[in-house]
Amino acid sequence: MDYIRKADARGRANFGWLDSRHTFSFGSYYDPRHMGVSVLRVINDDTVKGGTGFGAHGHRDMEIISYVLEGAIEHRDSAGNHFVVPAGEVQRMSAGSGIQHSEFNASRTQPLRFLQIWIEPDVMGIAPSYEQARIEQRGQLTPLVTPDGRDGSLRLHQDASLYRLHLQPGERFTLRSGSRAGYLHVIEGSADADKTRLAAGDGAGMTRTREQTLVAGAKGLEALWFDLPRE
Repeated sequence: MDYIRKADARGRANFGWLDSRHTFSFGSYYDPRHMGVSVLRVINDDTVKGGTGFGAHGHRDMEIISYVLEGAIEHRDSAGNHFVVPAGEVQRMSAGSGIQHSEFNASRTQPLRFLQIWIEPDVMGIAPSYEQARIEQRGQLTPLVTPDGRDGSLRLHQDASLYRLHLQPGERFTLRSGSRAGYLHVIEGSADADKTRLAAGDGAGMTRTREQTLVAGAKGLEALWFDLPRE
């Protein structure tokens, strides 16, 4: 791995109702060493208290993915979409030419935790669009969001793909980036990559390395793998 981002070194913003950990520079947190990998610009690990959330606000020309870890998001937007996204589902919103949306904890009492992911699109000014789905794991690596929507995945306006990686304890898997870049974000469990232990919240990027073998720890591994164009 060429780039290691440990969970406890991430930026943090705590507003009481929201506790957010920033893998890359975001909002008031800025570090020129951590600006993203390729077209991947944001991974925020957000915990939202019951009965609270993000009020209506605008975005444009960004692919925004939400991966719900705990609880459920209540989503509304100016295109008329109103959906609840429960834990285990993935949501993709293309902001395109401009959209207003809100994201609230669907529960008044239980916490919501989700990963908010931003990927730069390869086309600007398109009509905003929205998708969500529950995508069951199929083997070790399952596509969640891809440019062509293959195998039931959501469709992304960028030459990039997001996969969920699931390994049993002690299981091995080799990540291959080839001529591209990649980024791994650990959700649960752990894995050894050479002499580096990656645990929940940790991330690792491949911008020069062409392949990397992971060995899952005693509790297995659940992670997100981003296949990205090399800049």
